[in-house]
Amino acid sequence: MTPVLVLMAGQLTPVAVITNLLVAPAVAPATLLGFGAALVAPVWPDAARLLVIPAGYAVGWIIMVAGWAVNLPFATMPWPAGLPGLGLLLLTVIVAIPVLRHRAWRAIALTAAAAALVAVLVVRPIVGPWPPKGWLMVMCDVGQGDGLVVSAGQGRGVVVDAGPDAVAMDRCLRRVGVQDVPLLVLTHPHADHVDGLPGVLRGRRVGAAVISPHRPGSRSEARISATLARHRIPEWTAPPGTRWRFGPSELTVLAPDPADGDMNGQGEGSAINNSSVVLHVRWRSGSILLSGDLETEAQDDLLRRLPVRADLLKTPHHGSNRQSPAFLASLGARAALISVGADNDYGHPATSTLGLLRSLGLTVYRTDQSGTSRSSNVKEAWWWSLAAPDEAVQPGRFFAKIQSGPSSPVVSRC
Repeated sequence: MTPVLVLMAGQLTPVAVITNLLVAPAVAPATLLGFGAALVAPVWPDAARLLVIPAGYAVGWIIMVAGWAVNLPFATMPWPAGLPGLGLLLLTVIVAIPVLRHRAWRAIALTAAAAALVAVLVVRPIVGPWPPKGWLMVMCDVGQGDGLVVSAGQGRGVVVDAGPDAVAMDRCLRRVGVQDVPLLVLTHPHADHVDGLPGVLRGRRVGAAVISPHRPGSRSEARISATLARHRIPEWTAPPGTRWRFGPSELTVLAPDPADGDMNGQGEGSAINNSSVVLHVRWRSGSILLSGDLETEAQDDLLRRLPVRADLLKTPHHGSNRQSPAFLASLGARAALISVGADNDYGHPATSTLGLLRSLGLTVYRTDQSGTSRSSNVKEAWWWSLAAPDEAVQPGRFFAKIQSGPSSPVVSRC
């Protein structure tokens, strides 16, 4: 199975062996009882109900083991895909066999592996616990898309967009310890913001979902509504001025106004981008503007209607070239976060946008490039790190974490 996974997915799953051993006793009962229930259900429904009870326990065990395994360190490891990856795997096996057969070499290899495991499981959590105590916001690195979590208290988080990948989004929420989502905001129905929705719903209670009041009638929108209805999650629209308070975070809707019509732009998806739900999130220590995928027309409209100030900016539309200099300058932000996939086909972020942000004095942080960085003021009361401690930024990992403090951040690279 491992060679097949390398060819198809470009990753290794070291936990697969132990996981398969743990679930093996439950596979046969789940399969046979489920198949039996399907056979007898048309003629004897009561008997089928009895058969699915033990089958359900067997399936539940498999699900529980899978949920445990996916959160283990090195549950999945990046590996070259296709034939080069298969060749590298074969070379690794060829080298490993003589090493493991030789007693002295085997002892050295096992000692090194044990030391690495101790470093991952014991030393790193002590040096850099994740999430940090008092975290306020996490931006998940979901590749080419947006997925953010705003703290709503212990074990709770407001999710703003779900990225394009359900697995990456679920892993992000698990690592941050979010089990309850009182509010889910899907800024607009483009795949890179909503296709990860099943990952948000996996094993979590979601109180309600806020979507844009402008309905394009797209297939993606219909799928979102069907998914929310199936999970009995209320679907709301919220006019500008709507405000919620969850734990340390205050969220205010700034746009779009349901009374306004569609705001077209230059691109095919510009009208949907310009209908993005825009949020201003405020904490005692500062604020951030979550601007969805707003393009130039909607940015200028927001500037005319409601001038906004924010310490941090989630850069609109992954840093595309459709930015309003006047709007960005009006925010007074000190740092700009850009959620973007490496080597994406859209040219995000645009060189012109990066130049504009830097000319306005903003420090730019990108999910496709940034390693570990911090910002702090002289009192070290507010700090944030771009990527989990000592980890390279990869899809499904974390990009930004912000910890509370009494004053605005001064960004500096470590």
